[in-house]
Amino acid sequence: MTKPTLAVIGGTGAEGSGLAVRWAAAGYPIVIGSRSPEKAVWVAEELSQLLPPGSAPIQGLGNGEAAAAGDVIVLSVPYSAQEATIAQIRDGAQGKTLVTVVVPLKPPKVSVVWQPPGGSAAAEAQAQLGEGVHVVAAFQNVSATHLKDLDAPMECDILVAGDHKPSKQIALELADQAGFFGVDAGPLANASVVEGLTAVLIGINIRYKVKGAGIRITGIPRK
Repeated sequence: MTKPTLAVIGGTGAEGSGLAVRWAAAGYPIVIGSRSPEKAVWVAEELSQLLPPGSAPIQGLGNGEAAAAGDVIVLSVPYSAQEATIAQIRDGAQGKTLVTVVVPLKPPKVSVVWQPPGGSAAAEAQAQLGEGVHVVAAFQNVSATHLKDLDAPMECDILVAGDHKPSKQIALELADQAGFFGVDAGPLANASVVEGLTAVLIGINIRYKVKGAGIRITGIPRK
């Protein structure tokens, strides 16, 4: 079965590029999106060098073109860039699922939970994109430290929040294909809690002098 093409907007960053490598290795064609098409092409070429034989291709385009080319869109940009980036991809996202990895952090106290005016970055993304796009929040609590190491075990569970069941299923499948255990965390309204956990984890990393603190949900049978 042919896997959908994933447009990873913000795929030149640590989180987006790491997820892109894992998905490409799992057979998903990847389009890296960036404000600079030239940077997207350069990063795509670099990431391609990390892939084992038989992986799907990674290419780079500008944000708008990448969104139009993807069957599913993954938004992985800083919160400060979210509004401007969504304006660039809004047309290309219509009729599709958008998985947002965005976390609202307020410098300099990034280890303190902060909620944006819309309640969550995911809710604001949904409002900006409109009803033609199904927004799902996922992958907020993953450390980018070991993502590009395909042999490294992924010990953090993925909480998936959204209002559209088929779109949530897409995100859960992407979690599984990237080597994680996905957990249905309920409606999009719960994204505020999922996003807030990232600030908590940043604080834990600082206090315990580690880099990859994550979360695990107990009590659920695993494969």
